[in-house]
Amino acid sequence: MSNYELVKKKNPHLNFYHIKDSQFRDYGKILENYEFEELKVQMEKTEIPQDGNIYEASDSQLEEKRLMEIIETSIYGNMPIQIGYCNGRNSTLNGLEYHKGSEINIAITDLVLLLGRVQDIENNSYNASDVSAFYIPEGTVIELYGTTLHFAPCKVTDIGFKAVVILPKGTNQPLVGESQKITSEDQLLFMKNKWLIAHPERKVLIDKGAYPGIKGENIEVYY
Repeated sequence: MSNYELVKKKNPHLNFYHIKDSQFRDYGKILENYEFEELKVQMEKTEIPQDGNIYEASDSQLEEKRLMEIIETSIYGNMPIQIGYCNGRNSTLNGLEYHKGSEINIAITDLVLLLGRVQDIENNSYNASDVSAFYIPEGTVIELYGTTLHFAPCKVTDIGFKAVVILPKGTNQPLVGESQKITSEDQLLFMKNKWLIAHPERKVLIDKGAYPGIKGENIEVYY
């Protein structure tokens, strides 16, 4: 039995799929025509924290690679990007974010992403039961559409997870000045190009100003 099958069996409470299943089409696509080996080599030098997650929005060592120019030109239409990473030991949903623009993830280890759709947000609230879990094997490169709700990956081994995160340049940087509130969506703006809905149990996010809009269970992925 594969690790995917083992993890799926331990999570009957989730809509659980493999990234190659057709259900992923609503959220993004697999990118198969790019060679990301040089980023994987650099990621071997990064560490997984003993507790929690670490997120670096922009890593100069990853951005030195010639691949950055290829990604900017081919995937982002010649727009500037940032290449960073998220490593950690997370197992729970905690929140859901989205950006105005695609996000590229490279699974350096096997991991699970909990995904939803922006279209299912109603009055700045989202039901956790609408989340789908996708198992992503090591080496898989995916594009998440701008309408896809997502957050930090979940681990599927005791070691934790590693993932490269590529976004439009400036995403996830601190907001500057007071943000003008024109629509209800403006309540969700948490950082630059980052709209976030937090689960009420995730006090660390709420205390930082995240909107507590996720209803239901704070989903946990077991392995």
